[in-house]
Amino acid sequence: MFMNHDAELVTKNNKLKLKQKILALVKKDVLLEIRQQYSFYGILLYIIATIFVLYIAVQEPETKVWNGLFWIIQLFICINAVAKSFLQESKGRMFYFYSIASARDFILAKLLFNSAFMLLMSLMSLFLFSLFLGNPIQKATQFIGLVLLGGWGLSLVFTFLAAIAAKANQNAAIMAILGFPIIIPQLLLLMKLSNSVFSYSSSIALPTVLLIVALDILVIFLATILFPFLWKD
Repeated sequence: MFMNHDAELVTKNNKLKLKQKILALVKKDVLLEIRQQYSFYGILLYIIATIFVLYIAVQEPETKVWNGLFWIIQLFICINAVAKSFLQESKGRMFYFYSIASARDFILAKLLFNSAFMLLMSLMSLFLFSLFLGNPIQKATQFIGLVLLGGWGLSLVFTFLAAIAAKANQNAAIMAILGFPIIIPQLLLLMKLSNSVFSYSSSIALPTVLLIVALDILVIFLATILFPFLWKD
């Protein structure tokens, strides 16, 4: 009985330490983002400039064009927002992280921070998109949910790919090359789901939503398994 109780205490302590390490690493990224505000404002300027150029070019596009442009913009926003997560880490800083945290702690913290950051960028881009290019959305709540789901999925994929690119001589091009074939099926699913929010007569296919969620969970699972091999290098 006492041995089981001790084992439970050890398990609880390990889980608590794991949460504390992950939160500490997330806090580190938040503080860096606050201190290096040029990074945040650079991405924000990129979003505004891109949407403004689209406004000059197409004014208020048709619903299908609006939907396609929105998700393409989301893709490039994610690449710009997430690429810096690993590429800005120097070898000395990575060695320091290696000495204080495990690979699982580090990758989970990156996934968590980038997910929150991308969700913020997704909502901002949706607001600006609606402001400049009109708002043909009939089911706003459902579309916001899809935007958050899509932003989360994009951030997970490109965070893991950024980790791979960081180990390939800091080559950001590798992230884009590997990412597009992986992310295109998910983008097609998101576009297909989004088409239903422009009409009250159609409904969102729940199995497709569950499929996207399953793909996102699979990315998290693969990242926690495969990243330790990169971490050792």
